[in-house]
Amino acid sequence: MSHARIVLWLSLTLRPTRVLCRARFFEGQSPGLPNRAAMENGTGPCGEECPREVQETTVTEGAAKIAFPSANEVFYNPVQEFNRDLTCAVITEFARIQLGAKGIQIKVPGEKDTQRVVVDLSEQEEEKVELKENENLASGDQLRTAAVGEICEEGLHVLEGLAASGLRSIRFALEVPGLRSVVANDASARAVDLIRRNVQLNDVAHLVQPSQADARMLMYQHQRVSERFDVIDLDPYGSPTPFLDAAVQAVSEGGLLCVTCTDMAVLAGNSGETCYSKYGAMALKSRACHEMALRIVLHSLDLRANCYQRFVVPLLSISADFYVRVFVRVFTGQAKVKASASKQALVFQCVGCGAYHLQRLGKASGVPGSRVKFSAACGPPVSPECEHCGQRHQLGGPVWAEPIHDLDFVGRVLEAVSANPGRFHTSERIQGVLSVITEELPDVPLYYTLDQLSSTIHCNTPSLLQLRSALLHADFRVSLSHACKNAVKTDAPASALWDIMRCWEKECPVKRERLSETSPAFRILSVEPKLQANFTIREDANPSSRQRGLKRFQANPEANWGPRPRARPGGKAADEAMEERRRLLQNKRKEPPEDVAQRAARLKTFPCKRFKKGTCQRGDQCCYSHSPPTPRVSADAAPDCPETSNQSPRGPGDAARPGID
Repeated sequence: MSHARIVLWLSLTLRPTRVLCRARFFEGQSPGLPNRAAMENGTGPCGEECPREVQETTVTEGAAKIAFPSANEVFYNPVQEFNRDLTCAVITEFARIQLGAKGIQIKVPGEKDTQRVVVDLSEQEEEKVELKENENLASGDQLRTAAVGEICEEGLHVLEGLAASGLRSIRFALEVPGLRSVVANDASARAVDLIRRNVQLNDVAHLVQPSQADARMLMYQHQRVSERFDVIDLDPYGSPTPFLDAAVQAVSEGGLLCVTCTDMAVLAGNSGETCYSKYGAMALKSRACHEMALRIVLHSLDLRANCYQRFVVPLLSISADFYVRVFVRVFTGQAKVKASASKQALVFQCVGCGAYHLQRLGKASGVPGSRVKFSAACGPPVSPECEHCGQRHQLGGPVWAEPIHDLDFVGRVLEAVSANPGRFHTSERIQGVLSVITEELPDVPLYYTLDQLSSTIHCNTPSLLQLRSALLHADFRVSLSHACKNAVKTDAPASALWDIMRCWEKECPVKRERLSETSPAFRILSVEPKLQANFTIREDANPSSRQRGLKRFQANPEANWGPRPRARPGGKAADEAMEERRRLLQNKRKEPPEDVAQRAARLKTFPCKRFKKGTCQRGDQCCYSHSPPTPRVSADAAPDCPETSNQSPRGPGDAARPGID
């Protein structure tokens, strides 16, 4: 074989290898550097230091300290610190309940010292208490304890399915006692490498186990009863629906499932068909959209659990900032699953006045303590037209119609956080939100708002205390809602609410001549109220959380806060990406400014309609052209001449439609 043929044969044979090596080189996986960890640490194969391309910053939150890349390669949002603090508090109380049944007492940092200050024991009394404890231990009644950072063999097995930087899992290991292990899983190799480094940085390798896998496959592999997780935390970017089917199977009997949803645009009714495809429910645009979002998520969880003869029991459901967060326990029981249909309801909402009615999907009948019979419910509860304003109804749901909180459990969490406020950075907000939740009416789904009621009939808005007092004087229950600042959650029917608003309108009259006869305001105000409202302020109209001035509804924590951009491999820094996006979208829907001369020249290109009809008498003072129409501009499409020639220049919106008054 000649030399030229040998060279040609070698080049053809080695071409795929060269292409593969080039591709790996551009991906950062050079075949000449088999030790990837060396590249991560900035050293080459011969000990030479390589320049670090990705800068990192150190983030401290709670008891954890993590190294976080400045580039948007691993997701992190500091605004959700409230979410992580609340999760640590909830899991701590859940561990206290679970381990307390096994005779194990958990020790929370700072909790014992706080109790000593509250009780105000003297040194002699403390010695007596210690002697009594020693006597009890000597008698054989040994009380096992579980501390933070220690492995508890009978403790909780926790999974964080989408761990990103591992901050939440590390905080569990450093702040929640009674844990057996924490699995920090993520599908991104870059994120898992970062988790390993942060685990070593916080010295929690004995508790936190990094894992790189698809969260769904990982949970499907733990469906056996002996391998299930006691706590599963899902905090995805967007909707958690792809993971819910696996999660309800992988959580243990009575285990805790924590789910976050940040796709609030879908859950709040902007895309009802998208909400149905994801959650199996139709979302409606309403003032109570945030609570409806919580009930849609609970319905979706229970629906998926019912497929496996399981059902959910809500512990705490939070609507905060730009997301919703639910904490539920999952149980197994065929008899209890039959009652799930009676826990769901359709929502009939009037498009005119916003009055809503709930229609249960099922009916449970029977005497308590005896056999319960389940059957289909009867309905609908409304006529084709609204009885108050005559408008049509929209149909939404199904939604969860039962209580969305366990008030006993919420009280335990609130008591623990209040007794140890220095444990979390957002303790004040946790106390405020949980206090409002304890004041909510548990058996009243959804709510109205003050501005909704007043804007419907075009009257002045009454104060919150006046409307609450009127409802209390009428022997109805009323409360606030943590999901909306000006919400009115009451068991009063819509007819009683509109009677109260009719009475309020008599004190602040509306100009009836301005109302259309077909408008909801005209039809509502044309009926005389049957209920005479009393707006005298009552003492019990002001809730306790409002009197104490708790931080119930926090303002925006920082500028440009909200959902961060999705993490992308090799992406720009989050701040740089957001600034670039804002720059590209700036004034996208605004027309450029136009001076008076440009506007006059542009209007002269349109012929005058009145001149064509022979009715324009302004002559040269007309802002439009009196010359014969050009072939490009039709005289029929030309607008009318304005009535006055000394008009001020129109705004940008009117410039696009010249001549329309």
